Amino acid sequence: MGLQISIRKSGDVTIVDLRGRSTIDDGESESLSNQLQKLVANGVRKLLLNLADLAKVDSSAVAIIVRTYVSLKREGGDLKLLSPSGLVLEVLTVFRLISTIPTFENEAEALASFQPRGYTATP
Repeated sequence: MGLQISIRKSGDVTIVDLRGRSTIDDGESESLSNQLQKLVANGVRKLLLNLADLAKVDSSAVAIIVRTYVSLKREGGDLKLLSPSGLVLEVLTVFRLISTIPTFENEAEALASFQPRGYTATP
């Protein structure tokens, strides 16, 4: 199975749900790169990558995540990771991204982390 990318919004946070695998040999990493570049170019500054259903990544996908993270930071934005597991978690740990990019297991907590301190969301 290749990479499926779906995009949704929660307030001012854009959530990118990734399903399948993102590797260079199947061309899926290029698809991910193009999608993330397009979001940043269109003004997205708060990005949450949902990795819960992502089964595999390689160094090309890691490079794309890092490039997007740095690009958003330069623009005053932020990128955070949600629910990496299995092989994806192992790869992100080896590349030390888990200790660099904020990572969450719970979507509500991840979304709340984008809000300024003292901000209370109303349902």
